[in-house]
Amino acid sequence: MERGHSWPQDTRDLLHSLRMRSKYALFLLFVVIVFVFIEKENKIISRVSDKLKQIPQSLMDANSTDPALILSENASLLSLSELDSSFSQLQERLRNITLQLGEGPEELPLGPRRHVLLMATTRTGSSFVGEFFNQQGNIFYLFEPLWHIERTVTFEPGGANAAGSALVYRDVLKQLFLCDLYILEHFITPLPEDHLTQFMFRRGSSRSLCEEPVCTPLVNKVFEKYHCKNRRCGALNLTLAADACRRKEHMALKAVRIRQLEFLRPLVEDPRLDMRIIQLVRDPRAVQASRMVAFSGKYETWKKWVAEGEARLREDEVQRLRGNCESIRLSAELGLSQPSWLRGRYMLVRYEDVARSPLQKAREMYRFAGITLTSQVEDWIRKNTQAPRDSSGIYSTQKNSSEQFDKWRFTIPFKLAQVVQGACGPAMELFGYKLAPDPATLTNRSISLLEDRGTFWVT
Repeated sequence: MERGHSWPQDTRDLLHSLRMRSKYALFLLFVVIVFVFIEKENKIISRVSDKLKQIPQSLMDANSTDPALILSENASLLSLSELDSSFSQLQERLRNITLQLGEGPEELPLGPRRHVLLMATTRTGSSFVGEFFNQQGNIFYLFEPLWHIERTVTFEPGGANAAGSALVYRDVLKQLFLCDLYILEHFITPLPEDHLTQFMFRRGSSRSLCEEPVCTPLVNKVFEKYHCKNRRCGALNLTLAADACRRKEHMALKAVRIRQLEFLRPLVEDPRLDMRIIQLVRDPRAVQASRMVAFSGKYETWKKWVAEGEARLREDEVQRLRGNCESIRLSAELGLSQPSWLRGRYMLVRYEDVARSPLQKAREMYRFAGITLTSQVEDWIRKNTQAPRDSSGIYSTQKNSSEQFDKWRFTIPFKLAQVVQGACGPAMELFGYKLAPDPATLTNRSISLLEDRGTFWVT
């Protein structure tokens, strides 16, 4: 006989009511979850909106944003193009952070990653000052990588071409600071094959390119034009070098081909970079005297004028000198004016101050950069700047720097000093270099040609 259950009507009504209530409860729970997600999205959009409102107007202009699309009148709505731009920047920043993380947790940088640019001109002591960063083990240092661009791309001096060269240099710098060393492959000749090159300019001046794992076993019968100093390595593998760059805590680079500080603004404002710019200057009289020796072929006109005693120097040569001094002065004035985009990121250093107090100045530069100076760098400075007087040969790196920085005063003809003083007077006044009114003053070491400068050098 089939068994069945016969529930009373009241019981059946109660069960039905419970089933309906459970359905409504699930529906209400779903609605609550949806509202939670909507609220989170609103908060995210609000934060993006706040960040976008802080974007400097110059960046919006640089991106050619239509003013009608910037903000609505109540400042609560943003254009889709701005949101897309903002999210793209965030995406790029996350991508760069991911690259910096490396392949394992043991390779993470220990603190904020700094990007230090030593901005100078030729014969200002930049190779010596660059060693302050090259000798530190946690810094990936590159020596004059823009040399390849100058040798490959031809720019006529002055006008739009000069501005064009500055833009090319700037864009290459940005990629290098992001550890994209492949950018150099477009400029190295002969072209690298499989990311290998034997022609990286002055490779031996960058310790990071001559240590493991970048230093690979030497291959016999492979000629390398710029080899490492203390060990022999195989051809430079740019993939390994880029990987090493990402694993170092900080990045530093020396460049003598960047003259206009204002062109570096996009680098300073790039959220992927934490830039520190150190502009190194030197007495233009000393620079000119040194260039006439180091780059003899380029200064034949100057040497002929000094040797033959002609009354006047060619005006185009004087104008070129004046232009070089003015570009340096204008960049320094911009940095010292402390514009908001550069505040806390610019430091002006005189070579003469470094030569007189190298360890003190090294500590100041590291403090400015936000990097801890190691004993390794301090030992190198002591070894290479406090050598005995009888060990300062012409090719020696062991010299008493405090006695070497003004030797030019006893080798430069006074009439050459006069021309430089006339062409570079405004720059010399800004940097605190005193004019020599006569030959006796020029050669009198007891009379200082340096004015003291205070803390305003760091902005």
